[in-house]
Amino acid sequence: MGKLNTISKTMIASCIVAVTAGAFTSNALAQTSNDIQTTEFSYWPGVNYNANIPTTESILGYKVGERITSHADLIKYFEALASAAPDNIKLVKYGETWEGRALIYAVVGSAEHLANLDAFASNMQKLSDPKSLGKGEANQIIASLPSSVWLQHGVHGNEISSTDAAIQTAYHLLAAPEDPVNKTILSNTLVFIDPLQNPDGRSRFISHYYATVGMVHSDDRLSAEHNEPWPRGRSNHYLFDMNRDWLAITQPETAGRIKAINHFKPTVVIDLHEMGGDDTYFFVPAAQPINPYMQPDQLANNDIIGKNNARHFDDFGFSYFTREVFDGFYPGYGDSWPTFYGASAATYEVASTRGEIYKTRTGEIKHYRDTVQRHFVAALSTAQATAENRKKILTDFYDYQVEAIEAGENDKKERSFILPNTRDVAGTHRLATLMAKHGVIVKQATEDFKACGERYQAGAYIIDTAQPRGRFVKTTFTEQVDMPQAFVDEQERRRARKLRDEIYDVTGWSLPLMFNIDTARCGKAVEVKSRLVDETDKLVQPFINADAKVAYLVPWGDMAAGRLLTAALQAGISLKSADEAFTLEGVNYPAGTLVIERHANTSSLPQTMQTLSEQTGAKIVGVDTSWVTKGPSFGSEKTVHMTAPKIAMAWDEPTSSLSAGNTRFVIEQQFNYPVTAIRADRLQRADLSQYQVLILPSGNYSRDLGKSGAENLAGWVSRGGVLITMSDATQWAASEAAGLLDAKRELAYSEDGSSSPKDSDLIDGQLIESKADLILAIENDTDMPDSVAGVLAKVEVDQEHWLTAGVNPEVIAMVYGNDIYSPVKLESGENVAWFKSKEDVLASGYLWEENKAQLAYKPFLIHQPLGRGMVIAFTQEPTTRAYLDGLNVMFLNAIFRSAAHAEPVR
Repeated sequence: MGKLNTISKTMIASCIVAVTAGAFTSNALAQTSNDIQTTEFSYWPGVNYNANIPTTESILGYKVGERITSHADLIKYFEALASAAPDNIKLVKYGETWEGRALIYAVVGSAEHLANLDAFASNMQKLSDPKSLGKGEANQIIASLPSSVWLQHGVHGNEISSTDAAIQTAYHLLAAPEDPVNKTILSNTLVFIDPLQNPDGRSRFISHYYATVGMVHSDDRLSAEHNEPWPRGRSNHYLFDMNRDWLAITQPETAGRIKAINHFKPTVVIDLHEMGGDDTYFFVPAAQPINPYMQPDQLANNDIIGKNNARHFDDFGFSYFTREVFDGFYPGYGDSWPTFYGASAATYEVASTRGEIYKTRTGEIKHYRDTVQRHFVAALSTAQATAENRKKILTDFYDYQVEAIEAGENDKKERSFILPNTRDVAGTHRLATLMAKHGVIVKQATEDFKACGERYQAGAYIIDTAQPRGRFVKTTFTEQVDMPQAFVDEQERRRARKLRDEIYDVTGWSLPLMFNIDTARCGKAVEVKSRLVDETDKLVQPFINADAKVAYLVPWGDMAAGRLLTAALQAGISLKSADEAFTLEGVNYPAGTLVIERHANTSSLPQTMQTLSEQTGAKIVGVDTSWVTKGPSFGSEKTVHMTAPKIAMAWDEPTSSLSAGNTRFVIEQQFNYPVTAIRADRLQRADLSQYQVLILPSGNYSRDLGKSGAENLAGWVSRGGVLITMSDATQWAASEAAGLLDAKRELAYSEDGSSSPKDSDLIDGQLIESKADLILAIENDTDMPDSVAGVLAKVEVDQEHWLTAGVNPEVIAMVYGNDIYSPVKLESGENVAWFKSKEDVLASGYLWEENKAQLAYKPFLIHQPLGRGMVIAFTQEPTTRAYLDGLNVMFLNAIFRSAAHAEPVR
C-alpha cells in the first residue's frame, strides 16, 4: 500500500492512547491513514467557502470522503445546512423505509427561486398539460421559469460514494454562491438532491464494513471489508433491487420518490451509481439499445450534458467512457422512467472502492474521496449544463407533452387501451391504480359502452394514449417493444461466434401480460361517461346476502380472494376450498372457491365477513342452502379443509438474496401472511415438524444442504410436508445427489447428437479447412442452451388439477437463464403447467430461436407426491421483482391448497 503502510511511531502511540481512553474506532486510524496519504485535497480547486455554512468536519467530526457517512449523520448534516441557510435550502421528508428510516430530499436554489417553489411546481404541471396551455402561455412560463435537475443517490446501498457526493454538492452550492459555475446554476436552476434512496441497505453495508476493518483499512480485494456477507447492502430491507422497482412500485422508497418527482417534474434526472473498482467513470450517452419511445431531443440533451461532463473530467484528468454499457431500453430504471414524462435522464457510474481504500488490478490505489469527487464533479457539471441550456431543456419538455398527445391521436391501432374488468377484478383494479400512481390519466366507465365494434360493461377502465404520459402507456402496455434490428443482428452474430450477448436486462415487460389482465386495443378515442381513477381508490366488490343461513362463498381466482383466505386463516375461521367448479342455485362457482360454513364458526361470523369484505375487497356471496347441482358438494372429499400452515423459507447463503427477498415480500406484503426465515445450512438437520410448507428460493444448495440435507427434507416431505422449489433450487432438487424431483435439466438440443459427453481425454484428429469449421471445432460437447436475459413466455395450465384451481388456462411467466427441464413421468408426478408451442411460446421480448424450439411443451410447474407430502417445483421464478401479479393465484395455491392436500398426522 506504499505510504499507507508507513505509520510513524508517534501516530501509533496516539492510537494506543485513544484505545486506552476508550475512544478508539477503526475510523480514528483510518483518518490518520488518509492524512498520511496527502495533506491537501480539494473537491473544486480555487473556490472560497463561506465560513457561516457548516462543514461536515464541524458537525460530524470528519471531512467529506474521510468516512462513509451513515444515514443518521446524513440527516444530522442536512439539518445543519437547512438551519444555516434557510433561504437557500429546503428539506422535505418524502417517505420512510421498512426499517423506519427517513427518506428526504433537499431543494437548493436562490432565495427567489426557493421562495417560489410552489409556483415552480404549479408551472411545471402546466407545462406538462398542453391541452390546457397554449404555446404562447407556455413560452411566457418558460421565459422566467428555472430549469431543474434531480440528483438521486445511493439506490444500491453498497454503492456508497454518491451519498457523500450529495453532501459535498449541497455544501458547495450553499457555501460558494459566487463561484462562477455555482452562480450560473443558482441563477437558472433548482437543484433537487435525494441523498440516499436506500438507507436500510447502506446501513447494512456500513455495519459490516466497519465491523471488519482492522488496524488499517485494507486495499486488498480479498479482505473481509471488501467482501460483504449475504445479502450484501445492494438491496433494501426486503432485498429488492430498487432500481428495477420503478414499474411495479412495490416498495415504499420507490412510491415516495415517484410521488415527489411527479409533483415537480424535474427536467433533468441523474441516478448516481457505482461499478467495478477496476473501471473508470461512465456517463451519457447510454449504450444501445435505446427504448424506441424515447425522443431525439431528450437524447440530444443528454449528449450536451455528457460533453460538459467530458470537459470538466478532462480538466481534472479523470478518465471516463460512454456508450459501451448501461443501455436505455428497459423503462423501469431510475434513469429511464423519468424520460416518459419528458425529462432527460441518465445513469452515472463510478469505479467503486467498496470501502475507504482499494487497489486496482494495475496497482493503482483508489481512495474513497476520489470516487466521491468524481460523482460531485459530474453532478455539478450536469447542473451547470442544465442551467446553461435552461430554455432549450424547458422547451423540449413542453414539446414532449405536445408530441406525446399528437402521437396518441395519430395511433390507429392502439389509441386506447380498455381493461374490461370482468375477470380478475382485483388484478385489474391493481393495474389501473398503478398506472394512476405513475401519473397516467386512467378513467373508469360509469355506463355500458361500445368501442371499435365491441361492447363493454360499466366499470371497464380506459387509458387514452393521447395524453402527456401516452408514451409511457405505450411502452408498458404494448405487448412487444422491439430492440433495433441492427442491435439484434449483432447479438446473433456474437452468438454465432460463441461470444456473450450484450443484452443487459429483460427484453419483455408488458404490464397487462405480467398481470395476466384482459386488455383490448382500440384505434379510436373512447367516448363514454366516466370518472377519473385515483391511485388511492379502494377495491369494493359486492357482499351478497350478508345474513345467509348456511354459508358464505368467495369465488376463487384473484388476489382479493387470496387476501381474504389468509386473513380468515389467521383469524381462526374454519373454511374449505373446492377442488373443482360447482353450481349452486343456478350460479357457477370456479374451482378453488372458498366455502365458509356458518355451523362451523362462531355466531359473529356475519360481522367478521363484513369486516373482511371491506379490508380485502373480495366478493362474498351468502347462500341459504348447500344443495349443489353440479360439481363437488360442501361435504365432498373434493372440498378440502384449509389449514393455516406455518411457512418456513430458506434464508442466507446459498439462496439468491433477490429471490429470497422477492418471495418473502410477496407472501408477507401481498398475501399478508407471515414467513419464518431459516438459515439454509440449518436445514441439514433441523426438526421441521412444526412447519407445513418449506420454500427454497433460487440458489445452489448442493454444498449447504448436501446429502444429509436432502435426506432430512425427503423425510419431512414424506411425513406430510410441502416443499416448494424455484428456479436454481429446482435444479438442485432434480439433481441425482438430492433425488427429490424426477425431472431433469436438458443440454442444448443437437440434431447430430453431438451433445453427448465424451469419456476420453483424447479425441480423434481433425482437419479444419474454414472459419466455419473452426467455430464448430471449438463448440463444447455438452453445451447448455444459450442463456436468456429475460423474456415473457406463455404457459398453458392444466385446468383439471387442484393445484391450478382458479388459474387461467394461459398465464405469463418470466424466463431467465438457460434451465429447460424434461417433463416428469406420470409414474412420478404431473406436469401441471407447461410452456406453449414453439410458434406461440414467446409473449414479449427477444428469445433465441433454438430456445423457442426446446422450451416448447417443457414444464413450468411440477407436482410430485412423496409419501404423505409433495414437492411443488417451479422451473422459473414466479415472484421475480414482485411484478408477475398474474402468477399470484398459482403461487397461493402452491402454498395453501398444497398444504390442505398434504396428509400429515394432524
